[in-house]
Amino acid sequence: MQHRTSRRSLLTTTAAVAAITALGSQFPARASDAPDAAATDRRLRAIIARMSVEEKIGQLFVMRVYGHSATAPDQADIDANLRELGVRNAAELIAKYHVGGIIYFTWAHNTRDPHQIADLSNGIQAAGLAQRVPVPLLIATDQEHGAVCRVGRPATLFPGAMAMGAGGSTGDARTLGRISGAELAAIGIRQDYSPDADVNINPANPVIGVRSFGADPAAVARMVAAEVRGYQDSSVAATAKHFPGHGDTSVDSHTGIPVITHTREQWERLDAPPFKAAIDAGIDAIMTAHIQFPALDPSNDPATLSHPILTGILREQLGFDGVVITDSLGMQGVRDKYGDDRVPVLALKAGVDQLLDPPKLDVAFSGVRAAVASGELPESRLDESILRILRLKDRRGLFTRPYVTARGVDRTVGRQAHLAAADEIAERTTTLLANPHGLLPLSGHDRVLVVGADPDSPSGTTGPPTSVLSSALTELGFRTTVLPTGTLPSPAQIEAAVAAASGQDAVIVGTYDAGAGGAQSRLVAALVATGVPVIHLALRNPYDIAHLTTGYAASLAIYCWTDVELRAAARVLAGRVGPRGRLPVAVPRADDPTQDLYPIGYGLSY
Repeated sequence: MQHRTSRRSLLTTTAAVAAITALGSQFPARASDAPDAAATDRRLRAIIARMSVEEKIGQLFVMRVYGHSATAPDQADIDANLRELGVRNAAELIAKYHVGGIIYFTWAHNTRDPHQIADLSNGIQAAGLAQRVPVPLLIATDQEHGAVCRVGRPATLFPGAMAMGAGGSTGDARTLGRISGAELAAIGIRQDYSPDADVNINPANPVIGVRSFGADPAAVARMVAAEVRGYQDSSVAATAKHFPGHGDTSVDSHTGIPVITHTREQWERLDAPPFKAAIDAGIDAIMTAHIQFPALDPSNDPATLSHPILTGILREQLGFDGVVITDSLGMQGVRDKYGDDRVPVLALKAGVDQLLDPPKLDVAFSGVRAAVASGELPESRLDESILRILRLKDRRGLFTRPYVTARGVDRTVGRQAHLAAADEIAERTTTLLANPHGLLPLSGHDRVLVVGADPDSPSGTTGPPTSVLSSALTELGFRTTVLPTGTLPSPAQIEAAVAAASGQDAVIVGTYDAGAGGAQSRLVAALVATGVPVIHLALRNPYDIAHLTTGYAASLAIYCWTDVELRAAARVLAGRVGPRGRLPVAVPRADDPTQDLYPIGYGLSY
């Protein structure tokens, strides 16, 4: 693990700073010294005027790149870069295509540890500032917290959006944004593709679900606005997604194109409020959705490529003049109708500014270049988007503070105060759905069997859930036995769980997207039949309880299987804290989905 910025990196940094100083010593030293917007725009337009057409096109792209280092990635990552991008590393990608941004992924080996990420970010900025027209890059990632997180431990990891919605505190949401933003900024990430502004009114939604704050548009709007302010308090650009609203889908846009059947009036009432709130909160960026929305655009183009939606509604009706970024252009939802060379052109014509991660950069780049050469895309249209992108970079301090330091990492990332705040916030999210016989909090039930689903943990958490929960309960004085049974327990695994329940004081069984009559439901029924008190823990979607047999002694929803949520659930089970979460979504009945088993706002206390 590298814990200090290398001498070579420092020398590169010095040279790059000199380059940007030569470009324009008029950049203010501090945000408080910034002159008025007109003067800032004159400076930024002067940068744009120096760019060639190809340099301008590059500024519109935000790309993935493999490797932990900007110049010396592992050989396997070099091979992947050559295969997919035609370059060896991030520095070569920037030199060849002049990309305006980089997106970090765990699977691309960008996020091993905070010091490595900081060095990678500095290397990327050095490459950007070494160009003929030196421009810092906007480094971004998906740090939603909960189910979607790219930067893991020792960074502070918070509950996900639906858990935060269960807590209901805008103060907690702003704290999450402020702390998470400070830690991201310390490692060189200055744009977060968060918060999720979708209103999840469809329990069958396969792509949003617990990534949403809930099903009440007004409540989601309040939480979105608070988180936006928190991130941008820490000088990280927040990005609300997925416009015009991805909450009522039953198709995953990674693999197909969802169709939203809401009327225009329903969109105004259900989907629009969180995006309006984000804009009112001064959000820097909004991400598009690869969805068809016939009431907003009868052409059935995906929203990412829709001029009526992105320009007519987002720009003109809602008055948003910040950066519009596409969702990943590698997703099938945007590739079904047009070729990979046409998608970026149509997105720009629709009103997009940043083109996120096309599957083949050379094809996408050539498509935009051809459209400019033919006059289909005027160069002035590129300038429009680049000015918005440069304004964002300037507003977030990248022209004056493009680099980060090892000292900044050490004093910011994973601070004890940050970790304690995450634990306290998680305690306010755990939701008690059933406790008919008053079994909880557990008292006199020292021997506990922990069984159930063990899905892969979200990035950077320790996992698996059964082990984390068991360890937390052990620390609280319980004697625990662990028996993972998976998301599809076999008859033999169910039989083993039943046998293990013998002699226990209680059984805690975790479910993960349990369906009616499925194997997880059969496991719960078999455990209930033993007569040992069974406590059900919904590890992800709170809808699981509707598909379970009756007879369990208690049921809780925790909305995510991350360590911070599991530790909080253990403290609630033990009675160290009371359950304070309230359902941010309704749980429909399994036999009649038009009726609620539990309404929004439901939750028990001790």
